[in-house]
Amino acid sequence: MLYPESFEQKLGFDKIRELLRQACLSPLGQTYVEKIRFSENFQLIEKMLRQTAEFKTIVQYETDFPSTNYLDIRPQLEKARIEGFMLTEEEFFDLKLTLRTIQQCLRFLDDDRRQSYPYLAEQAGIISVDKKLTDAIERVIDDRGKVRDSASPTLADLRRRIISEQAGLRKKLDGLLRNAKQQGWVADDVSLTIRNGRMVIPVAAEHKRRLKGFIHDESATGQTVFIEPAEVFDTNNEIRELEYEERREVHRILRELTDTLRPSLPDLHRATTFLGLIDFFRAKAKLALQLNAELPALVNQPMVDWQGARHPLLHLSFEKQGKKVVPLTIRLDSKQRILLISGPNAGGKSVSLKTIGLLQYMVQCGLLIPVYEGSTAGIFQNLFIDIGDEQSLENDLSTYSSHLMSMKSFLTLSNKRTLFLIDEFGTGTEPSLGGAIAEAILEQLNASGAYGVINTHYTNLKMFADKTPGLVNGAMRFDGEHLEPLYELEIGRPGSSFAFEISTKIGLPKAVIERAKEKLGTQQVNFEKLLKELDIEKRVFSEKNMEVSINQRKLAQQLAETTALQTRLDNEQKRILNDAKQKAKALVAEANQRIENTIREIKEKGAEREQTKQVRQQLEKFEKQALRTEVLVDEPKPQAEEEYTLESGAITIGSYVRIKGQTAVGEVLALKGKDVEIRIGDLKSNIKLARLEKVSRKAYRDATGESAKPKMTGIDLNEKMMTFSFNLDIRGKRGEEAMVELDNFMNNAIMLGYPELRIVHGKGDGILRNLIRQQLRTFPQVAGMHDEHADRGGAGVTIVKMK
Repeated sequence: MLYPESFEQKLGFDKIRELLRQACLSPLGQTYVEKIRFSENFQLIEKMLRQTAEFKTIVQYETDFPSTNYLDIRPQLEKARIEGFMLTEEEFFDLKLTLRTIQQCLRFLDDDRRQSYPYLAEQAGIISVDKKLTDAIERVIDDRGKVRDSASPTLADLRRRIISEQAGLRKKLDGLLRNAKQQGWVADDVSLTIRNGRMVIPVAAEHKRRLKGFIHDESATGQTVFIEPAEVFDTNNEIRELEYEERREVHRILRELTDTLRPSLPDLHRATTFLGLIDFFRAKAKLALQLNAELPALVNQPMVDWQGARHPLLHLSFEKQGKKVVPLTIRLDSKQRILLISGPNAGGKSVSLKTIGLLQYMVQCGLLIPVYEGSTAGIFQNLFIDIGDEQSLENDLSTYSSHLMSMKSFLTLSNKRTLFLIDEFGTGTEPSLGGAIAEAILEQLNASGAYGVINTHYTNLKMFADKTPGLVNGAMRFDGEHLEPLYELEIGRPGSSFAFEISTKIGLPKAVIERAKEKLGTQQVNFEKLLKELDIEKRVFSEKNMEVSINQRKLAQQLAETTALQTRLDNEQKRILNDAKQKAKALVAEANQRIENTIREIKEKGAEREQTKQVRQQLEKFEKQALRTEVLVDEPKPQAEEEYTLESGAITIGSYVRIKGQTAVGEVLALKGKDVEIRIGDLKSNIKLARLEKVSRKAYRDATGESAKPKMTGIDLNEKMMTFSFNLDIRGKRGEEAMVELDNFMNNAIMLGYPELRIVHGKGDGILRNLIRQQLRTFPQVAGMHDEHADRGGAGVTIVKMK
């Protein structure tokens, strides 16, 4: 149920209807625009929204869907229904073009695309056009809209004879015209012409008696007459008779074709209805693209959960001016059903109210709405609005009386599936009385379980909402320092009217403002002042919290990098030691082999046992020396503690310290009980006090060598994480340019560890899509890839799953 009767006009849906009407290609689609109605049937609403979303995809990405010859042939079909009636050549030509468009639509939605566009394919599944009928029309009507010569043997013979007679007639008339020119009866530049369907010669009026024949016409000045020479009377008559016979034959053919058409009228009516629906769906899809509208998630319960909602008409108006609408984020659910919006005048309260009402109405009329992806729309049984002035001289209603009449209807008809919208709640009468009545009405509306949004300036309503379950305050944000509206809705706190501040800004005398504050009383003034200060402080603390959060993430990243660096250094040191030991063992093994070879040679040469024993002892000594030498050379020497000059005394802020058992030295930045914050180079870390020992400033300089060492720079992962988007749009890019962007995008994604990526490349001929997928296969971190869902781009978007 809708309230009041002027619901559409108050919200501006009549203008949405007009935009849809203009987007239609024919009266067929415009008929369905007029039939748009509010519905509470969940299945029907979902079906209408899905059909529109599918057609939006077609308009965006499919170039072969027919977009011409959406003709209204309903009058022709009604005429053909009557026995004995005959359709004309023009009417059959419109029918031919329309049936061709319908067949193209049906071919587009055949089995190959049924999976991509299931809701549209379902609509097309019940439509059939008899191929025998279309072939019959094609055999009779040509592409100029005329009956073909081959439509019947008789017609072909008649037209051949007409052409032959006309050729003979022209030959005679050409001879007569040449003779008239030689006699000077006609000018040299005169040619044959047609009057009353007969070929004639233009003759100067003073010579009209010299050429025998019948005068058919004369020029406007009377200086030229058009004469049919007597010599061609019979030929012209013969041609005229043949033309009559041709016309009768054409009529016979068209009558027979109309009779052939008549049995198929029910199917043709259904096909025409289908074409009108396609035109209607196309208009809704075109409007959705104009509005950047999306299909929200739909739930069969009262609910509003919109991200980035924009008023459609305001969006179009701002787009022409090169401006952007500030989006609205709002949620109404079972816990917070009624939202009270407060704030200064001209701050956007009424626009927010109308945005909520218009978008909810559009959803339940089957139209996509301008919200961000991830939004959810519920279904309401009733939509009630009280916006604007309904005063009436005829009914003796004042402004306030009209509001009370609306409130009476709201209280009587509201239930748990009602959404009501009230602008300037309680105004129009004495403020204290109006506020009390408004609070009582709000209490009853809350008890009914209805959902709603209310704009108000009354303090008592703000306080009532703050302490009543089911109600929540909201404020249109306002820059209290510069006294400018921000047009942003903030839910969870009431807003100030900023009446005194705005009065000061526009130049109202200071004495008047101070006197007004005295009259208002300190309690109300302090309440408004507190709201203003809270708004400013909240914005300042929000900025500070953001800054602190960024710094904490940077610190955590730096500590992680320090730990990783220390681990790498330890592992590298172990690897070097192991390599050195392996080299030493290899050297010893080689020496042993040489020793054995030497001994074998000695034995073969008959050397004495004592000499051999001495040689073996010397070689063993060599082995020990070689192994010890190898290890000492390759193994890094631990830093001698004598290289650092230790200092006595307690460790304080600014002291230079060394980590016990390590070579790292640093400066103390802060003391936190038993923990010490130190800086080692560009890195900061927290170390237990017991693990540190104090060193001299000279030892710190010698160890760090700050003047000689270049500062290291790294990648700011926090900044990358804040600026990186998982969505890459490379539509319209050349192949090489696209590959460079893709490589940079993938490198950043791998570095940041994103699990899923989205690459928009469009459909076209599929060349860019193939290049991108070939390049993605070169990344070992890619686990797989597939097309996006048809509702969100289909084959024009690649989803990349990362390992």
